[in-house]
Amino acid sequence: MTSKLRNKLINIAKDKITNHDRSHDFYHALRVLNNAEGIVEYEGGDLDIIVPAALFHDIVCYQKNHPKSNDSSEESAETTKEILENIDEFPRKKIGTVFEAINQCSFSKSINPNTLEAKILQDADRLEATGAISIMRTFSSTGQMERPFYHPTDPFCRLRKPDSKKQALDLFYSRLLVVQDRMHTKYAKKLAKKRTKFLKQFLKELAWELGDISC
Repeated sequence: MTSKLRNKLINIAKDKITNHDRSHDFYHALRVLNNAEGIVEYEGGDLDIIVPAALFHDIVCYQKNHPKSNDSSEESAETTKEILENIDEFPRKKIGTVFEAINQCSFSKSINPNTLEAKILQDADRLEATGAISIMRTFSSTGQMERPFYHPTDPFCRLRKPDSKKQALDLFYSRLLVVQDRMHTKYAKKLAKKRTKFLKQFLKELAWELGDISC
């Protein structure tokens, strides 16, 4: 991919991605792009596919408690297809592969990607769901969803199944702590392992502050 086309795609993303949800804003897209390009350096992959897929994978994003939440990835893929079809210099034969990568990106759908580029996109996006940045994103979404920080009597999900639509901290147990086991590429697995270690340390500190010494 030429630097000119890459910059053009970034500028389109900056113009079209709304900032209503700070956990899925333009800067999230840039971080996913940075993650993806870092993975490509070690694993290979076609940047013509990976760059637009990373930038536009959340261009349509419903809140997790919205009834259309499960439609976000498919609608993002459709919107990306329309964007790329209007860029003369973008290779037409690669648009379908970009579409599939985005459509398969969703964590909640648990789709196993069928191309290297789709695997890299999933890994790049899932790196945003672990480590320090994932804590910031979790509690940003929590403010918008107006959910409590944690369950009042069982914050660490010891006696119940996590329900992240009701409590923010539950997302650690249904997503943030399990992401490392769902990575595809060796490089992303290495990064996720380090970030997960930080999450566990955060939970220990939180438990101490809450007076829960058994965590």
